[in-house]
Amino acid sequence: MPVATRYEHIVLDEQGVALIGGATMKVLELVAETTAYGWSPEELHFQHPYLSLGQIHSALAYYWDHAQQLDEELKRDLREVEKLRQASGPSPLVIRLKSQGLL
Repeated sequence: MPVATRYEHIVLDEQGVALIGGATMKVLELVAETTAYGWSPEELHFQHPYLSLGQIHSALAYYWDHAQQLDEELKRDLREVEKLRQASGPSPLVIRLKSQGLL
């Protein structure tokens, strides 16, 4: 069961992961988009019309108040993704394209 925070639209799940209340999006996912694409709150709202600007601003405020912790979490997630990517090897499509000299 989600736990309320002092941020109006932010709840923590059972593992302590910050989620946007009323949505299925993690705060970290929204922040990753802001970092990767340089999106403003208005652009985030355009890309995710099911989120209110209040939810978006609350998520960004939560991030800035917990930036060090969330940045470490993002780094851990990216390291895990890289490990999984390396363990899975090349996809069948990549293998086929290389065999045809297209890569």
